[in-house]
Amino acid sequence: MKATLNGQTIAQSDDIVESGGYAYFPPSATHLEWLEKAAKTASDHACPHGVQFYDAVLDGHRYERAAWVYERPQPKMLAVGGRFGFWKDVKVA
Repeated sequence: MKATLNGQTIAQSDDIVESGGYAYFPPSATHLEWLEKAAKTASDHACPHGVQFYDAVLDGHRYERAAWVYERPQPKMLAVGGRFGFWKDVKVA
């Protein structure tokens, strides 16, 4: 499975965990050098799973909050803890 942004592959792996309609990629299969931590919002702080959003930065363009990781997942989300989910401008297929 691939996650692409503006024609570039930001993550690719066969080791995918799906949950809630999203595919979660392992960090080792993700171009971490293209991701920058986003400032946490009040909603992020309220998330029981310790969500951290990331902006994707490609070719000088910033795609805000395009990816996220659950840093402290509760039991029902343990399988996706530490993995990257993508949305908005990122196409996953």
